[in-house]
Amino acid sequence: MDMRNEATHIAREDGARSAAQAATSAEFLTFRLGAEEYGIDILRVQEIRSYEEPTRIANAPSFIKGVVNLRGVIVPVVDLRIKLGCEKVEYNGFTVVIVLNVRGRVVGAVVDSVSDVLELAGDLIKPAPEMSASVDTSFITGIASVGERMLILMDIEALMSSADMGLIEGAQSLQ
Repeated sequence: MDMRNEATHIAREDGARSAAQAATSAEFLTFRLGAEEYGIDILRVQEIRSYEEPTRIANAPSFIKGVVNLRGVIVPVVDLRIKLGCEKVEYNGFTVVIVLNVRGRVVGAVVDSVSDVLELAGDLIKPAPEMSASVDTSFITGIASVGERMLILMDIEALMSSADMGLIEGAQSLQ
């Protein structure tokens, strides 16, 4: 009888430990922008599509490439390489659009390539370094080292709904 109770107690501890680990880990879609590798919450990703030239919108900022029709939904397309100041923006066979669901809106993000989906434990994620006031790091949630790789983890919802993007109505009141 005591052995059964002890086994049940150990099983409960193991279950609690794995539940705690699950709560502190998250899955990230990783992608490249220039030489850097970024990660975003996989739960924001709706789909990944090959790049197609969007229809340009007059007077839009340079990082908003235009709009595409995605099965009847008009989707604004943001080139993250331009938005985040990559030196070289080149469209090739690896260029893709990550279709995101941000605060109920569908938005496309152009990236150089998609790498993989990684599950990262909370202890692998370090806080983003403090930068000068002229560098906007508000959308960076942390940095993760995975082997030789250094991932910049970003809050894609905060970036896409920032006021300068102008994509999400009433973004200021929601923050």
